[in-house]
Amino acid sequence: MNPGPPEFLHPRPGGLSRRELLGASAIASAVGGIAAGSAAAQTAMATDERRASPKAYPKLKKSINLWAFPYPEKMSLRECLQLAKDAGFDGVELNYDLENDLSPKSGPAEYAAIRKMADEIGIAISGLCSFLFWPYPLTSNDPAKRERGLELAGMIARAASELGVEDVLVVPGAVTIPWRDDHEPVPNSVCDARAREAVGKLLGDAERLGVNLNMENIFFNGYLMTPAEMNAFVDSFGHERCHIHFDTGNIMQYQQPEHWIPELGGRIRNVHLKEFHRAGTDHSLECFRPLLDGSVDWPAVVGALDAVGYEGYLTFEYFRPWRHYPEALVHQTSDALDRMLGRG
Repeated sequence: MNPGPPEFLHPRPGGLSRRELLGASAIASAVGGIAAGSAAAQTAMATDERRASPKAYPKLKKSINLWAFPYPEKMSLRECLQLAKDAGFDGVELNYDLENDLSPKSGPAEYAAIRKMADEIGIAISGLCSFLFWPYPLTSNDPAKRERGLELAGMIARAASELGVEDVLVVPGAVTIPWRDDHEPVPNSVCDARAREAVGKLLGDAERLGVNLNMENIFFNGYLMTPAEMNAFVDSFGHERCHIHFDTGNIMQYQQPEHWIPELGGRIRNVHLKEFHRAGTDHSLECFRPLLDGSVDWPAVVGALDAVGYEGYLTFEYFRPWRHYPEALVHQTSDALDRMLGRG
């Protein structure tokens, strides 16, 4: 039952005393001052480029990759999805592996349960990603690894379809893999031929499953090193299910993401936001940083994506969930994205 407004707002037969009138006036002034101060703070944040982008980008959506969470060691998938929702993300990018909730051990029933769980929490699944393209490259000199890689890529596409997810990240090939000691370098021309053959095979299933295969720019792998090469590769298939998954951090060692975006244009289907600090000397996965703590020109990147009409997810990808208080990284990233997108 609603108890109604405070007693001093109910006039008594004799009216309010002078003291009561002064008290009510003071409370009203205080409430009005708080509201005005809050509105002023939001206006200041929206117009002060030191605090946030002065331009808002309402069509870009906030997403975070599951690698930023201590999953599955310290948090369940449900806890991760709920944390992302609570932190203000629109979506979460899930990762396919050999042992986790998305793996060859899972099937339609398990994926239906994950889909239901995400819907109950109210968070989208922004795409599927996987590290399995590195131990099983589609262009490996080892025929058995190539065959296994093709099989796993097909499983990832089927998992996406069963989850109701449209976008799958694909690493089409690798000349080198500097962080692995079990990869024999592949000649560029051979890598290109094998990548085209593999993606061509996968696209048939992708069309049937209703999912997009989005080629990721890596740079560290020595393949598709320029936007022109990436465009030529994707365009060669002439297929409505073949697109680009653009990663800002993967090219930051030598190039600028805001230079790639206008050339890739409408081919971009999904985006990884990775922060890279050029002052560092480590070029492993450890070189990537939390958002805004690096060398990427974020106003230029977001502006370039807006200029080419991109309206999809911006997914923060990070590989080291924080050892202590890991929720802090998730909330910090959400705040950083709000500022990048001009959301007060």
